[in-house]
Amino acid sequence: MATLQQLRQGLGEVWSTVADGWRRLADRAASAVTRFSPAARDRDEDLLPEMSERSVGWGVLAAEVFADDDRVVVRMEIPGMKRGDLDIEILDDLLVVRGQKRMERETSHGRYHVLECAYGAFERAIPLPVPVDEKRARAKYRRGVLRIELPRLQPGSLGLRRIPVR
Repeated sequence: MATLQQLRQGLGEVWSTVADGWRRLADRAASAVTRFSPAARDRDEDLLPEMSERSVGWGVLAAEVFADDDRVVVRMEIPGMKRGDLDIEILDDLLVVRGQKRMERETSHGRYHVLECAYGAFERAIPLPVPVDEKRARAKYRRGVLRIELPRLQPGSLGLRRIPVR
């Protein structure tokens, strides 16, 4: 009987370790998973029911954030977009990227049986590790990769000024 009890305990420990690993993975990847919601003006009436039945409406917008002494560089994988479909802004210490990925039909006959690509409006907020100068920021979109270069704010350029007490 002791062997069965040891087996149960061992399996319980293994399961706990696996579950803990999945939780950590989910926590690390949670910010990359982005909700895509179909925009009303871009809806295709024939395709809309099919999209809602088969598509989960989530997609991964993988990002990398690199900082050195002079700048912060953000790279995001956003395939299937056009430059005009992206909107980028800085809100406090967040870089916010919004966009609209439109569905382009490859055929006018038949039905989709697997629809795993995400379409519609999305928004991704990426925490910035340091204060940046948004006035000198540059963005480039090429081959499905958005690259944003944000110069760091130097310590004396935060725009702070002393207010005399009278």
